[in-house]
Amino acid sequence: MSRHKQFARGEMRLSDLILVFDEGTTSTRAMLFGLDGSLHGVSQKELTQHYPRPGWVEHDAGEIWERTLACARAVVERVGADRIACIGITNQRETVVAWDAQTLEPLTRAIVWQDRRTADFCEELRAAGHEAEIQKRTGLLLDPYFSGTKMRWLLDHDERVKQAARKGTLALGTIESWLVAKLSGGAHVSDASNASRTQLLALDGAQFDEGLCDLLGVPRRALPEVVDTQGRLAEAKPDWLGRAIPITGMVGDQQSATLGQGCLSVGNTKATYGTGAFVLANKGSELPRSDNRLLGTVLYQQGGERTYAIEGSVFVAGSLVQWLRDQLGLISSAAETEALARAIPDSGEVVIVPALSGLGAPHWRAEARGVIAGLSFSSGKAQIARAALEAMAHQTYDLAQAFAADGAEWTGLKIDGGMSANDWMAQDLADMLDLTVERPDFVETTALGAAMSAAVGAGLHPSLEDAAKHMRGRVTSFDPAMDAAIREERLARWRKALAAS
Repeated sequence: MSRHKQFARGEMRLSDLILVFDEGTTSTRAMLFGLDGSLHGVSQKELTQHYPRPGWVEHDAGEIWERTLACARAVVERVGADRIACIGITNQRETVVAWDAQTLEPLTRAIVWQDRRTADFCEELRAAGHEAEIQKRTGLLLDPYFSGTKMRWLLDHDERVKQAARKGTLALGTIESWLVAKLSGGAHVSDASNASRTQLLALDGAQFDEGLCDLLGVPRRALPEVVDTQGRLAEAKPDWLGRAIPITGMVGDQQSATLGQGCLSVGNTKATYGTGAFVLANKGSELPRSDNRLLGTVLYQQGGERTYAIEGSVFVAGSLVQWLRDQLGLISSAAETEALARAIPDSGEVVIVPALSGLGAPHWRAEARGVIAGLSFSSGKAQIARAALEAMAHQTYDLAQAFAADGAEWTGLKIDGGMSANDWMAQDLADMLDLTVERPDFVETTALGAAMSAAVGAGLHPSLEDAAKHMRGRVTSFDPAMDAAIREERLARWRKALAAS
């Protein structure tokens, strides 16, 4: 009888659980998953946010490690270390940690993905004509968001980082690299999904690229080895959790959510609606190229073979509802928006362009500002709340058009994230996209994707398809039911408001 069948029938055995480290921006969590996707334990701790200057965002890498370890120990103690078959890690992407390869101590604070301090350096590279070549090779646009320019900044401005580089003891990496180094006692690896977010890895290159490293001024010797997303990648020392445990899955958070949603065929697409919205479409083995300012990225790598994705990022999603609540006082909770939207037949011609921090993909207009258009004396908080939810579908529609123009037409949309719990918004997405929208009952898809990856890497499931079949739970589907004329009328008003933003 197979291992999975034994578990599915409820017969407990040793080493039947997967420990997942879910490394977010504001918190770290340890979660225990069964081979059927069931959740057996969670421990979570907040992470301190440091804002030393406007536009700067930092984390304490030592705190990340200590709180992650504390969470892991808390859940493992409840079930016993012998129950843990393997470890999977998913993490906030692009955040950069610098540490000493000998002492394994951080040299300075981590620079978080949100940090904008390298904007001038990005502009210098753009002015020198490097963006087209960087995008062609890495799939990424020149932006402080990505890791490479953050690494260069540390080398230019932090004395301890400079000294470690001179001594040859500098290690640079993203969060999963940092945690593996601590867990294993020094292994220096990064999986391909995270490495593809640094601007130092060519999409078709096995390891970090010397030419890209030279262009950005990052020493290749300080970077980790690029490894698979699933496989025996490293091993946690017995000191930490009571016995040696293999680390068999590592994957960036948005890629992990894509796997957790079962987007394993070309055209499968997921959208995560949190503070912002991140949309990824599976491109298979085809190198992702965008003429519409979308991003190309590695979805996962197994056995040295890569599966790619096209990605589009919307800057403002749930944060728009938070703004209505905290700044305008129109609502007291995000949950109110659904009832308000249902209370009226339409938005009364009110349209919101939520460019509160500029516009992301596919527009990439940093100078754009938010617009509320179509106001009249009949406009009230219900119309504004409904227009805010409608803005999610409008932004997603624009992304769908850009994806299709890049040859990545959506065959459906799988949604997750905090806003996805809103049934009205989910139906509106289906109506405006004219596609079936699917939402899982278990919304922790980022952690689930890491558990799936680790299960495959440990041989507990033979493939990601098998892991998805057994570990994904039930879903709720929303089918389109909107008249085409209404859809076109809304899009016309959206485009008009967008031009004014």
